[in-house]
Amino acid sequence: MGFSIKDVLYNKASSLIHLETEPGLGCTEPASVGLCAAVAAAALDSKDFEAISVTVDANIYKNAMGVIIPNADGEGGVDLAAALGACAGDSKLGLQVFSSVTHDGLAKAKTLLAENRVATDIKQDAHGLFVNISLTAGGHTAEATIQGAHDNVVRLCVDGQEQAVSGSAGAGNTADDELARLKEWLLALSLHDILEIVEGLDSNDFAYIKEGLALNTALVEYGLAKGPGIAVGKTQMGLVRQGLIKKDMVRWAAIRAAAGIDSRMGGVPLPAMTLAGSGNQGIAAGMPVLAVAEFASVESESVVLRAVMLSYLVTCYIKAAAGLLSALCGSGIAGGAGVAAAVAYLFGARYDQINNAINNHLGSTVAVVCDGAKTGCALKVGGLIGQGVNSALLALNGCAIKPTDGIVNLLAENTMREMGDLSSKGLSSMDPTILGIMLAKRAG
Repeated sequence: MGFSIKDVLYNKASSLIHLETEPGLGCTEPASVGLCAAVAAAALDSKDFEAISVTVDANIYKNAMGVIIPNADGEGGVDLAAALGACAGDSKLGLQVFSSVTHDGLAKAKTLLAENRVATDIKQDAHGLFVNISLTAGGHTAEATIQGAHDNVVRLCVDGQEQAVSGSAGAGNTADDELARLKEWLLALSLHDILEIVEGLDSNDFAYIKEGLALNTALVEYGLAKGPGIAVGKTQMGLVRQGLIKKDMVRWAAIRAAAGIDSRMGGVPLPAMTLAGSGNQGIAAGMPVLAVAEFASVESESVVLRAVMLSYLVTCYIKAAAGLLSALCGSGIAGGAGVAAAVAYLFGARYDQINNAINNHLGSTVAVVCDGAKTGCALKVGGLIGQGVNSALLALNGCAIKPTDGIVNLLAENTMREMGDLSSKGLSSMDPTILGIMLAKRAG
């Protein structure tokens, strides 16, 4: 069909957010809040903030509530993300906005919180990703809005007057019609088409893939060595050494995924290569494929990198159907399905086996929900990634879930679309319920 992978991944002006592969520091949702605040703060001469008002959609709030922010002394929260972005964030750094946070900037942000100068609210009628931050300082007010994508600054005003957005924030972001076009294009593809794209990769594509894998590998190695977050990866390696669990291929893939997410959710100040708007998804879709290739001694680098890209595209397909932020665990369900396809590919699977690997994973992980970004994501996603590898191994050996079962269809692309419908339509009331529980705990 003559696809060019560069049209999908390299053209930043028309890349859809569910195919986003951008370096991001820490969890993407608080980073988006911090970036929005930094954009607004850069428009004001005074940095002596009298008030900060933050309004976000429910999913941003859910994912920014409990996760640790890099360079924040192990703390997190929507309010702290906004205060840090305003006081110490550099908008030119995009989703790595917190890399510029210093000790003095953190102290100033905490002072704003202690003095109750930061107010947060949830925009109940928001459709999709939404962040709006208003800052008041020196008798002037700056307001910035991010919408549609985590770094897509759509509006900046100073004292009610529209301003141009400078720097990386807002520069080269995709217009809504271009986003919709690429989303429709991706969802119109069959699994055969996706496999054709994978086979058409060239040396430039391989180099680009390797850049992202290098970033996420550093997070994995840090997680195994230092045990940030709740140390899922490091703890399991300890259990391996004790002989209590076995380091087989399924476990090794799960451990590597969990260790990377330990680092990211634990606020380690190392960037992740995000996928479909999430660093966890980038880790979950890529790192287990490398782990399986290592375990199985796959010698061809090109085969491994093609498998990684297959995982990425399957993940992005499901996220395109489900939505950027949803009630489903994107890393475990979409990323796990990508891993299932990639593992089957690594072992030289036929088309039908790859198809069945995806179906096996989606049919066995229906409606695993996202209850917010947090250190515990490493435990959840690690387990689901192991299931993804297992789904591939079963498919390779003739075990396939039946197309009459649940949401599963004969064709994997139809199953992926059904998973999207389940998320966007069937579970529409799930997020408010989950957020209500989380807020009640916080209030109590």
